[in-house]
Amino acid sequence: MKRREFITMIGGAAAAWPLAAGAQAMPVIGFMHAGSPGPSAEQVESFLKGLAESGLTVGQNVAVEYHWAEGRYDRLPAFAADLVKRRVAVLAVGGGPAAVLAAKAATTTIPVVFVSGDDPVKYGLVASLNRPGGNITGAVFFNVGLAGKRLELLRELVPTAALVAFIVDPKNPETEHETRDLQAAARALALRLDVLSPKDQGEFDTAFAKLAQQKIEALLIASSPALFGWRDRLVALAAHHSLPTIYPVREWVQAGGLASYGNSIPDAYRQSGVYAGRILQGTQPADLPVVQSTRFELAINLKTAKTLGLTVPPSLLARADEVIE
Repeated sequence: MKRREFITMIGGAAAAWPLAAGAQAMPVIGFMHAGSPGPSAEQVESFLKGLAESGLTVGQNVAVEYHWAEGRYDRLPAFAADLVKRRVAVLAVGGGPAAVLAAKAATTTIPVVFVSGDDPVKYGLVASLNRPGGNITGAVFFNVGLAGKRLELLRELVPTAALVAFIVDPKNPETEHETRDLQAAARALALRLDVLSPKDQGEFDTAFAKLAQQKIEALLIASSPALFGWRDRLVALAAHHSLPTIYPVREWVQAGGLASYGNSIPDAYRQSGVYAGRILQGTQPADLPVVQSTRFELAINLKTAKTLGLTVPPSLLARADEVIE
């Protein structure tokens, strides 16, 4: 299947896989995500691969119904309530704690499998990683906690930079934690850090104009499903303003960004698909420890570095998992 066709198939606020005649008993997975279908297509593909590893194929022995918040977190409680009302067999939830918290508030009986970039214990989603308890488990990739490491890598890429900015999603519950960690890292490196909180795409131009006025020398982008969905626009603005920028995951670099460091999001979604399949086959969520992604990826776009007039240190290139030339 072509990628554009796949994106169309998963698109929309709610898109259901049709059930074949005579297959009314086919279990339905409710897939709820805080982001948008187009930018998240690889995540869905990975989730379906995980289902296939458990012997489940959409349209044959399982169905999936999609709900996309497209960065509007206020939609999530209604999405969760709708899927619970439809009595889906499993709730698969992606896009961070806001989506998982909505699912948790909506049901204590339907199994919930999440993917999150921050500690689920901190948000009260599970009792512990090894023994989640209750009806919720999933996969976590801890990208939020890597902001300080990204700042160190950005310093290697732009060693003369003294003024650094951080663009965050003010509606994302992970923002406060990530900002606090980054501020501590900036103090340790004797860097000045400015935090900008554009509410939506309409404020991006203003935010970048402010960065230019303040003569910001380097930029970090926060972990956020909304910002991830707007990555093409943000990468284009960073290029337009000749601003060296580091991002949370490699998908930004594949879109033209300079560099990224973080866990593999597709791998976490594959693992959540495996768990959803196991639950449909009878395993209880409480018996499935939260999976911690151990794949850390440093990606560098040499073409972008050249455009910015940067020379990437050989030591950094040697550590990179993906180099785009």
